[in-house]
Amino acid sequence: MNFWARVARFILKRRILILLVLTVITIFMASNIKYIKFSHSEPNLLPKDHEENIKYEDFTKIFGDEGNLIILAVKDSALFSVDNFNQWIDLSHKLDSFPEIDFSVSIGDIRKLKKDKKNQRFIVEPLYDKKPESNEDVEDIRQELFDNLPFFDNFLYNKKTGTIRSVIYLNQKIVNTIIREQFIFDVLNPTIKNFEKETGLNVRVSGMPYIRTMNAQNIKDEIGLFVGLALLVTALIFYIFFRSYRATFITLLVVSIGVVWAVGFIGLFQYEISVLMALIPPLIIVIGVPNAIFLINKYQNEVKKHGNQAKSLQRVISKVGNATLMTNITTASGFATFIFTNSQLLREFGIIASINIMAIFFLSLLLIPIFYSFMQKPKERHLEHLERKWMDAIVNWMEKMVRHHRIAIYIFTVIIIIFSLIGMNMIRVSGSLIEDMPKGKTFYKDILFFEDEFGGIMPLEILIDTKQKKGVLNLSTLKRMNKLDEEIDEIPELSKSVSVLDLVKYSKQAFYNGNPKYYQLPTQQEKNFILSYTKNSDTNSDMLKSFVDSTGRFARITTFMRDVGTDKMEQIEERLMDKINKVFPDKKYDVSLTGKALLFIKGTNYLVKNLVISLSLAIFLISLFMAWMFRSFKMIIISLIPNILPLLITAGLMGYLGVPIKPSTILVFSIAFGISVDDTIHFLAKYRQELITRKWKVQKSVYAALRETGTSMFYTSVVLFFGFLVFTVSSFGGTKALGGLVSVTLLFAMVSNLLLLPSLLLSLESTIANKKTFKEPTITIIPKEEEEI
Repeated sequence: MNFWARVARFILKRRILILLVLTVITIFMASNIKYIKFSHSEPNLLPKDHEENIKYEDFTKIFGDEGNLIILAVKDSALFSVDNFNQWIDLSHKLDSFPEIDFSVSIGDIRKLKKDKKNQRFIVEPLYDKKPESNEDVEDIRQELFDNLPFFDNFLYNKKTGTIRSVIYLNQKIVNTIIREQFIFDVLNPTIKNFEKETGLNVRVSGMPYIRTMNAQNIKDEIGLFVGLALLVTALIFYIFFRSYRATFITLLVVSIGVVWAVGFIGLFQYEISVLMALIPPLIIVIGVPNAIFLINKYQNEVKKHGNQAKSLQRVISKVGNATLMTNITTASGFATFIFTNSQLLREFGIIASINIMAIFFLSLLLIPIFYSFMQKPKERHLEHLERKWMDAIVNWMEKMVRHHRIAIYIFTVIIIIFSLIGMNMIRVSGSLIEDMPKGKTFYKDILFFEDEFGGIMPLEILIDTKQKKGVLNLSTLKRMNKLDEEIDEIPELSKSVSVLDLVKYSKQAFYNGNPKYYQLPTQQEKNFILSYTKNSDTNSDMLKSFVDSTGRFARITTFMRDVGTDKMEQIEERLMDKINKVFPDKKYDVSLTGKALLFIKGTNYLVKNLVISLSLAIFLISLFMAWMFRSFKMIIISLIPNILPLLITAGLMGYLGVPIKPSTILVFSIAFGISVDDTIHFLAKYRQELITRKWKVQKSVYAALRETGTSMFYTSVVLFFGFLVFTVSSFGGTKALGGLVSVTLLFAMVSNLLLLPSLLLSLESTIANKKTFKEPTITIIPKEEEEI
């Protein structure tokens, strides 16, 4: 008795014990669901010890995290009516009163810098003395702001369009916690809605904490949608194929238990739910159903063949278990390669996916035969699908193509490869922070609004180390910073910068009695007079904290970026670094670029490189599995060709359709390759059996394998195609692209495995159809009379 026969005997003999054990495990997994956490921080795509991460950490040690701004804006002349204007000021003050807010800055908080000539110091006074009581009062305030206070231009107003905004600084301690989410949903959003209802104004809201919160909520909303749709679509297709409520119910029950286990594992490992992790439950459904198709199809074939239910159930396990184990191992391997990347996000996804793919295999292998053992054997009507004429017609067509039109298949394959390679050269890499966000959502439209009005919402920081105390306020340093600032102004993808320069210019303007034409850097002589006023003032030192550290050694220049791709960002970075190297001598200054936006784009490039390595690793690992199964180098090459071809086609399509390489789309290749190899394993396993039974007659063996595996391969491919197609309903561009591309890749893989693979076997029959090529396999050979998949 071989290993799988003993496994079959054990499962059926200990079925009650196995059910009890699985029930206990399922209850345990369900109890871990409560430990699931949703991600409240931005995913760091770079390793902690990466140079760019170190730069960013150095910056935050000096100036704190720059990702705590929430921005409100209104672009409507009606704001300047007295009632609306006063309510806008009240809105800012109301938000400022909540403990989650450090402070806020709005028009009502503006303090004008003035010269106190008597005491030779600068003082501040409010923009207006009392609350405006008429539209004329508001107009006076607007003119004063727009015409005489350039310091606040592009910060609290846009002079060209008349847009007004307020800036809210969240408490940095809550930025990466659930408190931030609670504040936004329970306090901020309702408060803004009430303001909009009372004034009729449309308030635009943005800033990284706000975007992350709204984006995370969409992830939560879509998890249930994906699970429901995946169950519905796969169940519907399964029923259409098998025409059996019983088989459909058993399959749904098994994959539902698999989903509970998957979610339980996430809680057990205490991983956070990210966009990727949210795909795990529906992924388990989509991958689990093909297991059920092979097992149930085998069971029904056996029942039809001899009518003995006990014998049929035993053969389901002993004859299909091995091939199904190998297909699940290869699928899990495709996901497991992500474990070897240095990205925590991908590593966690790879661990959970690979564990649960194997878990759903064992659940299917154990539960499906056990459930059927308690039921009556299938009736005739449940077996009718095995002789479906339209399915026979498809298999006959495939056999005809392989038998008579192999040259046409090869020519078509070569043409597709050429077109695919041309398309691959058109692929671009995208490091966009917002490209995958749901474009129909209000918060996405608000991001575009702030890009148009204020140049963006993604901060780019320039850290300047003068290598000496109080080196920042040297006029030579300020002039160098001004040259860099001029370069920033010339780059259309960057907003007007904010730095100590603005405060120094504002001080000169105040020194000249608030005349806006003096909003510029002082001369050396003017600097001495202005500094004497500054030393006697408390005001400037408070304002200086945002731009210069306490020692006066470090300064920051903050600008905001539009949503640009990787290529454009690299050009911007190169341009800025060229200017920095020209303006700031290495001996006197250390200048670095950092910020959330730059980290994300650098992380994307790093991730793409790692994922290319992971795909190569997936191909290598699966090649090892093929070698373990077939012990033949030639068979490894033949088995890889039909599975690499669909990846080339998909890459070509991405180039032609303008779908960029990004973290979400690069996943397609490893996932699709791991799944598509399953069909190859089923076909070659059957082909090997037929070769031995038919005494190495290749043609008869190929056609027999094609006929006997074609139906199951077609069924599983259709289920996988529509299962992954479910992801295209997502509002996230990355998830949508992932679903569509994997679906298309698996469809091409099915055609490739059913046409190209058998054609290659027939064309190379003289070199592979011998005992030397097919050495004794590691897994047990199953005689033909016992195996009818």
